[in-house]
Amino acid sequence: MADPQKQLQALSDEFQALQTGMFVIAPAQEERTSRSQPLLIIRPSETNSQSSITELDGLVEARQKLESQQQENKSVQKEFTSLDDDANIYKLVGPVLLKQDKSEAMMSVNGRLEFIEKEVQRIEGQIQENQDKSDKKRTEIVQFQSQVQQAAAASA
Repeated sequence: MADPQKQLQALSDEFQALQTGMFVIAPAQEERTSRSQPLLIIRPSETNSQSSITELDGLVEARQKLESQQQENKSVQKEFTSLDDDANIYKLVGPVLLKQDKSEAMMSVNGRLEFIEKEVQRIEGQIQENQDKSDKKRTEIVQFQSQVQQAAAASA
């Protein structure tokens, strides 16, 4: 029975790496089929601290920042469209305000919006990939746990 437990531990370690400390596999002290064969269950990690964030949380946070920047740039773009063609536009570069053409400023804002949109799509892809990996690993663990339990029941 030690070999299936090692396999289950390896699967759970991979899952834990995906979740960055969200869950660990621990032997259940109160639930045993026999003294030599502990039943393994998923438990929340006691070592998970409030300050550590998961990779998924980091990706979601990055996406929120990008959405905020996107809204700011859309607001600036809207302001530019309401301005006259001969309006004065200044760009802050360090401690200095530099005069800028409206067309140049519009191109700059449009370029930023395109970049932000591509970054949002990239991060959404990473979020989906992370969730897919996590779901797959969770399914593997559940299937393996049921196989171990069936084997333990058959040998009893």
